[in-house]
Amino acid sequence: MASTPGGNSRTRVHVVSDVHGNARDLARAGDGADALVCLGDLVLFLDYADHSRGIFPDLFGVENADRIVDLRTARRFEEARAFGARLWAGIGSDRSAVIEKAIRKQYAELFAAFPAPTYATYGNVDMPTLWPEYAGPGTTVLDGERVEIGGWTFGFVGGGLRTPMRTPYEISDEEYAAKIEAVGEVDVLCTHIPPEVPELVYDTVARRFERGSRALLDAIRRTRPRYALFGHVHQPLVRRMRIGATECVNVGHFAGSGKPWALEW
Repeated sequence: MASTPGGNSRTRVHVVSDVHGNARDLARAGDGADALVCLGDLVLFLDYADHSRGIFPDLFGVENADRIVDLRTARRFEEARAFGARLWAGIGSDRSAVIEKAIRKQYAELFAAFPAPTYATYGNVDMPTLWPEYAGPGTTVLDGERVEIGGWTFGFVGGGLRTPMRTPYEISDEEYAAKIEAVGEVDVLCTHIPPEVPELVYDTVARRFERGSRALLDAIRRTRPRYALFGHVHQPLVRRMRIGATECVNVGHFAGSGKPWALEW
Protein backbone atom coordinates (compact mmCIF):
# COMPACT_ATOMS: atom_id res chain seq x y z
CA MET A 1 0.00 0.00 0.00
CA ALA A 2 1.16 3.50 -0.78
CA SER A 3 1.78 6.01 1.99
CA THR A 4 0.55 9.58 1.78
CA PRO A 5 2.73 12.51 2.99
CA GLY A 6 0.68 12.62 6.18
CA GLY A 7 1.57 9.03 6.97
CA ASN A 8 -1.86 7.55 6.20
CA SER A 9 -1.86 4.37 4.18
CA ARG A 10 -3.84 4.39 0.94
CA THR A 11 -4.62 1.56 -1.46
CA ARG A 12 -4.66 1.84 -5.24
CA VAL A 13 -6.07 -0.89 -7.45
CA HIS A 14 -6.00 -0.92 -11.24
CA VAL A 15 -8.85 -2.68 -13.03
CA VAL A 16 -8.93 -4.03 -16.59
CA SER A 17 -11.42 -6.00 -18.65
CA ASP A 18 -11.65 -7.30 -22.20
CA VAL A 19 -7.90 -7.67 -22.64
CA HIS A 20 -8.37 -9.63 -25.88
CA GLY A 21 -4.74 -10.41 -26.53
CA ASN A 22 -3.17 -7.08 -25.47
CA ALA A 23 -0.26 -8.59 -23.53
CA ARG A 24 2.04 -5.61 -24.17
CA ASP A 25 -0.11 -3.13 -22.25
CA LEU A 26 -1.17 -5.75 -19.71
CA ALA A 27 2.46 -6.06 -18.59
CA ARG A 28 2.33 -2.38 -17.54
CA ALA A 29 -1.24 -2.30 -16.24
CA GLY A 30 -0.24 -2.75 -12.61
CA ASP A 31 2.41 -0.01 -12.57
CA GLY A 32 1.86 2.26 -9.57
CA ALA A 33 -0.88 0.08 -8.08
CA ASP A 34 -1.00 -2.23 -5.08
CA ALA A 35 -2.93 -4.84 -7.06
CA LEU A 36 -4.39 -5.52 -10.49
CA VAL A 37 -7.96 -6.74 -10.97
CA CYS A 38 -8.83 -8.40 -14.29
CA LEU A 39 -12.46 -8.98 -15.26
CA GLY A 40 -11.81 -11.44 -18.05
CA ASP A 41 -11.96 -11.94 -21.79
CA LEU A 42 -8.24 -12.54 -22.21
CA VAL A 43 -8.68 -14.44 -25.46
CA LEU A 44 -8.89 -12.71 -28.83
CA PHE A 45 -11.01 -14.69 -31.29
CA LEU A 46 -11.79 -11.77 -33.56
CA ASP A 47 -11.11 -8.05 -33.25
CA TYR A 48 -14.18 -6.15 -34.47
CA ALA A 49 -12.07 -3.01 -34.93
CA ASP A 50 -9.22 -4.76 -36.79
CA HIS A 51 -10.42 -7.88 -38.57
CA SER A 52 -6.86 -9.05 -39.20
CA ARG A 53 -6.30 -9.83 -35.50
CA GLY A 54 -7.34 -12.95 -33.62
CA ILE A 55 -7.74 -16.70 -33.91
CA PHE A 56 -10.47 -16.48 -36.58
CA PRO A 57 -8.53 -14.46 -39.20
CA ASP A 58 -5.37 -16.45 -38.44
CA LEU A 59 -7.25 -19.58 -39.49
CA PHE A 60 -9.58 -18.29 -42.21
CA GLY A 61 -8.21 -14.98 -43.49
CA VAL A 62 -9.31 -11.36 -43.25
CA GLU A 63 -11.93 -11.54 -46.02
CA ASN A 64 -13.85 -14.23 -44.15
CA ALA A 65 -13.46 -12.28 -40.92
CA ASP A 66 -14.97 -9.24 -42.65
CA ARG A 67 -17.93 -11.36 -43.73
CA ILE A 68 -18.70 -12.85 -40.34
CA VAL A 69 -18.44 -9.47 -38.61
CA ASP A 70 -20.89 -8.01 -41.13
CA LEU A 71 -23.36 -10.82 -40.49
CA ARG A 72 -23.11 -10.59 -36.72
CA THR A 73 -23.38 -6.80 -36.71
CA ALA A 74 -26.55 -7.13 -38.79
CA ARG A 75 -27.81 -9.62 -36.16
CA ARG A 76 -28.01 -12.32 -38.83
CA PHE A 77 -26.78 -14.87 -36.33
CA GLU A 78 -28.09 -17.99 -38.08
CA GLU A 79 -26.36 -16.98 -41.33
CA ALA A 80 -23.18 -16.20 -39.40
CA ARG A 81 -23.33 -19.60 -37.71
CA ALA A 82 -23.87 -21.41 -41.01
CA PHE A 83 -21.04 -19.46 -42.65
CA GLY A 84 -18.73 -20.25 -39.75
CA ALA A 85 -19.72 -23.92 -39.84
CA ARG A 86 -18.72 -24.15 -43.50
CA LEU A 87 -15.33 -22.65 -42.72
CA TRP A 88 -14.76 -24.93 -39.75
CA ALA A 89 -15.74 -27.96 -41.82
CA GLY A 90 -12.54 -27.37 -43.76
CA ILE A 91 -10.54 -27.82 -40.55
CA GLY A 92 -11.89 -31.34 -40.14
CA SER A 93 -12.48 -33.19 -36.89
CA ASP A 94 -9.67 -31.40 -35.06
CA ARG A 95 -11.59 -28.14 -34.51
CA SER A 96 -11.42 -28.30 -30.70
CA ALA A 97 -7.73 -29.14 -30.75
CA VAL A 98 -6.98 -26.27 -33.15
CA ILE A 99 -8.88 -23.77 -30.99
CA GLU A 100 -7.30 -25.02 -27.77
CA LYS A 101 -3.81 -24.79 -29.23
CA ALA A 102 -4.42 -21.17 -30.29
CA ILE A 103 -5.89 -20.26 -26.90
CA ARG A 104 -3.02 -21.89 -25.04
CA LYS A 105 -0.57 -19.79 -27.03
CA GLN A 106 -2.43 -16.61 -26.02
CA TYR A 107 -2.82 -17.66 -22.38
CA ALA A 108 0.90 -18.42 -22.02
CA GLU A 109 1.73 -14.87 -23.07
CA LEU A 110 -1.09 -13.13 -21.19
CA PHE A 111 -0.74 -14.87 -17.82
CA ALA A 112 3.02 -14.25 -17.94
CA ALA A 113 2.23 -10.53 -18.26
CA PHE A 114 0.12 -10.38 -15.08
CA PRO A 115 1.85 -8.49 -12.24
CA ALA A 116 1.72 -9.78 -8.68
CA PRO A 117 -0.73 -9.62 -7.08
CA THR A 118 -3.46 -10.03 -9.68
CA TYR A 119 -7.05 -11.00 -8.88
CA ALA A 120 -8.86 -12.30 -11.95
CA THR A 121 -12.16 -13.77 -13.08
CA TYR A 122 -13.33 -15.24 -16.37
CA GLY A 123 -14.98 -13.51 -19.30
CA ASN A 124 -17.48 -15.14 -21.64
CA VAL A 125 -14.83 -15.93 -24.28
CA ASP A 126 -12.41 -17.52 -21.80
CA MET A 127 -11.86 -21.22 -21.11
CA PRO A 128 -11.83 -21.65 -17.31
CA THR A 129 -10.55 -25.24 -17.50
CA LEU A 130 -7.20 -23.99 -18.83
CA TRP A 131 -6.62 -21.22 -16.29
CA PRO A 132 -5.10 -23.39 -13.51
CA GLU A 133 -2.29 -24.36 -15.88
CA TYR A 134 -1.27 -20.76 -16.53
CA ALA A 135 -2.11 -18.80 -13.36
CA GLY A 136 1.14 -18.35 -11.43
CA PRO A 137 1.57 -17.91 -7.65
CA GLY A 138 0.86 -14.17 -7.89
CA THR A 139 -2.48 -14.61 -9.67
CA THR A 140 -5.62 -15.46 -7.69
CA VAL A 141 -8.59 -16.68 -9.76
CA LEU A 142 -12.02 -16.07 -8.22
CA ASP A 143 -15.55 -16.89 -9.40
CA GLY A 144 -18.44 -16.61 -6.98
CA GLU A 145 -15.85 -15.78 -4.30
CA ARG A 146 -14.55 -12.89 -2.19
CA VAL A 147 -11.17 -11.49 -1.24
CA GLU A 148 -9.96 -8.60 0.94
CA ILE A 149 -7.77 -5.93 -0.63
CA GLY A 150 -6.62 -2.99 1.47
CA GLY A 151 -9.40 -3.48 4.03
CA TRP A 152 -12.20 -3.60 1.42
CA THR A 153 -14.02 -6.77 0.40
CA PHE A 154 -14.07 -7.53 -3.34
CA GLY A 155 -16.51 -10.07 -4.78
CA PHE A 156 -15.96 -11.72 -8.17
CA VAL A 157 -18.41 -13.34 -10.58
CA GLY A 158 -17.11 -14.46 -13.98
CA GLY A 159 -18.59 -15.54 -17.28
CA GLY A 160 -21.55 -14.40 -19.31
CA LEU A 161 -25.16 -15.42 -19.86
CA ARG A 162 -26.34 -17.53 -22.78
CA THR A 163 -26.67 -15.75 -26.12
CA PRO A 164 -27.01 -16.59 -29.84
CA MET A 165 -23.24 -16.01 -30.09
CA ARG A 166 -22.56 -19.19 -28.05
CA THR A 167 -19.21 -18.06 -26.70
CA PRO A 168 -17.21 -20.57 -24.61
CA TYR A 169 -18.16 -19.55 -21.06
CA GLU A 170 -21.87 -18.76 -21.10
CA ILE A 171 -23.98 -20.14 -18.25
CA SER A 172 -27.65 -20.20 -17.28
CA ASP A 173 -29.33 -17.30 -15.50
CA GLU A 174 -29.87 -19.58 -12.51
CA GLU A 175 -26.21 -20.57 -12.21
CA TYR A 176 -25.14 -16.94 -12.56
CA ALA A 177 -27.63 -15.81 -9.90
CA ALA A 178 -26.30 -18.48 -7.52
CA LYS A 179 -22.76 -17.10 -7.87
CA ILE A 180 -24.02 -13.57 -7.20
CA GLU A 181 -25.79 -14.89 -4.10
CA ALA A 182 -22.64 -16.69 -2.93
CA VAL A 183 -20.64 -13.45 -3.05
CA GLY A 184 -23.09 -11.62 -0.77
CA GLU A 185 -22.40 -8.14 0.59
CA VAL A 186 -19.11 -6.60 -0.54
CA ASP A 187 -17.52 -3.19 -0.94
CA VAL A 188 -16.69 -3.76 -4.61
CA LEU A 189 -18.64 -6.16 -6.82
CA CYS A 190 -16.52 -7.26 -9.81
CA THR A 191 -18.18 -9.00 -12.75
CA HIS A 192 -17.46 -9.47 -16.43
CA ILE A 193 -20.94 -8.51 -17.63
CA PRO A 194 -22.89 -5.41 -16.57
CA PRO A 195 -26.18 -5.23 -14.69
CA GLU A 196 -29.25 -5.33 -16.92
CA VAL A 197 -29.64 -1.60 -17.56
CA PRO A 198 -30.26 -0.49 -21.18
CA GLU A 199 -27.70 2.32 -21.12
CA LEU A 200 -25.00 -0.01 -19.75
CA VAL A 201 -25.59 -2.98 -22.07
CA TYR A 202 -25.99 -1.22 -25.44
CA ASP A 203 -22.90 -1.26 -27.68
CA THR A 204 -22.92 1.79 -29.92
CA VAL A 205 -20.52 0.32 -32.51
CA ALA A 206 -21.90 -3.24 -32.69
CA ARG A 207 -25.36 -1.63 -32.62
CA ARG A 208 -26.88 -4.20 -30.31
CA PHE A 209 -27.85 -4.82 -26.71
CA GLU A 210 -25.46 -7.25 -25.04
CA ARG A 211 -26.76 -9.47 -22.26
CA GLY A 212 -26.58 -8.01 -18.78
CA SER A 213 -27.69 -9.67 -15.58
CA ARG A 214 -30.98 -8.96 -13.81
CA ALA A 215 -29.70 -10.88 -10.77
CA LEU A 216 -26.68 -8.58 -10.66
CA LEU A 217 -28.91 -5.49 -10.85
CA ASP A 218 -31.09 -6.83 -8.04
CA ALA A 219 -28.02 -7.58 -5.90
CA ILE A 220 -26.67 -4.06 -6.43
CA ARG A 221 -29.96 -2.57 -5.28
CA ARG A 222 -30.22 -4.96 -2.34
CA THR A 223 -26.63 -5.06 -1.00
CA ARG A 224 -25.53 -1.54 -2.00
CA PRO A 225 -21.78 -2.06 -2.68
CA ARG A 226 -19.64 1.05 -3.00
CA TYR A 227 -18.76 0.10 -6.58
CA ALA A 228 -19.93 -2.35 -9.23
CA LEU A 229 -17.18 -2.82 -11.82
CA PHE A 230 -17.58 -4.68 -15.13
CA GLY A 231 -16.62 -4.72 -18.81
CA HIS A 232 -17.97 -6.86 -21.69
CA VAL A 233 -19.62 -3.99 -23.60
CA HIS A 234 -16.75 -2.44 -25.54
CA GLN A 235 -18.38 0.85 -26.61
CA PRO A 236 -21.26 1.38 -24.15
CA LEU A 237 -23.83 4.12 -24.46
CA VAL A 238 -23.00 5.06 -20.86
CA ARG A 239 -19.74 4.11 -19.13
CA ARG A 240 -20.70 5.17 -15.63
CA MET A 241 -23.92 5.63 -13.70
CA ARG A 242 -25.23 5.48 -10.17
CA ILE A 243 -27.71 2.87 -9.03
CA GLY A 244 -28.83 3.87 -5.57
CA ALA A 245 -25.71 4.09 -3.39
CA THR A 246 -23.54 2.21 -5.91
CA GLU A 247 -21.23 3.70 -8.52
CA CYS A 248 -21.45 1.40 -11.56
CA VAL A 249 -18.43 1.62 -13.86
CA ASN A 250 -17.59 -0.01 -17.17
CA VAL A 251 -13.81 -0.13 -16.69
CA GLY A 252 -13.22 -0.04 -20.43
CA HIS A 253 -12.15 -2.06 -23.44
CA PHE A 254 -8.53 -2.64 -22.42
CA ALA A 255 -7.58 -4.21 -25.76
CA GLY A 256 -8.29 -0.87 -27.44
CA SER A 257 -7.27 1.64 -24.77
CA GLY A 258 -4.34 -0.12 -23.10
CA LYS A 259 -5.16 1.88 -19.95
CA PRO A 260 -6.46 0.46 -16.67
CA TRP A 261 -9.18 2.10 -14.61
CA ALA A 262 -7.91 3.21 -11.19
CA LEU A 263 -9.66 2.90 -7.82
CA GLU A 264 -8.05 4.49 -4.77
CA TRP A 265 -9.15 4.73 -1.15
